[in-house]
Amino acid sequence: MNLQDNNRFDDFFAENKYVLLKNYLYNYLLRKRAIENSFQNEKWELILEIGSGISPVMTRTDKIIYTDLSFAAVNFMKNNFKRGHCLVADAMNLPFKTGAFTHAVCSEVLEHLEDDCKALREISRVVKPRGKIMLTIPHRKAYFTNDDRYVKHYRRYETEEIAGQLAAAGFNVHKSEKVLGPLEKITMSLLIFCLSAFKGRKNSRENSYKGAAKKYMVAIFKWLNFTYMGLAWLDARLMPDSLSAVKLIIAQKAENCNE
Repeated sequence: MNLQDNNRFDDFFAENKYVLLKNYLYNYLLRKRAIENSFQNEKWELILEIGSGISPVMTRTDKIIYTDLSFAAVNFMKNNFKRGHCLVADAMNLPFKTGAFTHAVCSEVLEHLEDDCKALREISRVVKPRGKIMLTIPHRKAYFTNDDRYVKHYRRYETEEIAGQLAAAGFNVHKSEKVLGPLEKITMSLLIFCLSAFKGRKNSRENSYKGAAKKYMVAIFKWLNFTYMGLAWLDARLMPDSLSAVKLIIAQKAENCNE
């Protein structure tokens, strides 16, 4: 994903020290926990993380290659994150040989791609037979609203739909679980509404107002997100699967698949 175009929270956190606060967002932390937990019983040789931007979700190994379409994001990672290797790469045209990886991670990326099916085929190509993909997706098409448009989502997914796309690419779904519930959707819709209203304010003291707002945000940002993370986790556990806003899908490549 593009650091400037697709991660539009950077419009608010413009400097590096503010951009880093994105890695304390409650929803990112819960996705990261879900992905890393999915590797607990896995044996891997080399992992590919696609569209990591400045916020990788698998950080417990050096046997990983982080990729992103954005030169700025990859440069940021190289300067601020010392594990694994970072490379500029297009998810729909991956510059790796067939069967190079035992696992692939793709968290909140497919919805940003115009041709998500092509990306899944490319991921399948570079993953070994019986290798796995750990995927998180925005769930429920009915949830598509202002926050999706703000961060330039092409779509949201239904579970059966993504399972079919994975099957067409040579993967069989082994597990599907809730990561975030409907509270996430409500929260992000309200947040984007407020952020858009804030950015739209124009007056002679705009720059000093923004500076004060950023200073205040930095002071409370981590505490608020760690606190809210517990509430969002509980919401996901209590609400039915059909109301999930974000889901984790784990799928294994068929042994006889050569795509």
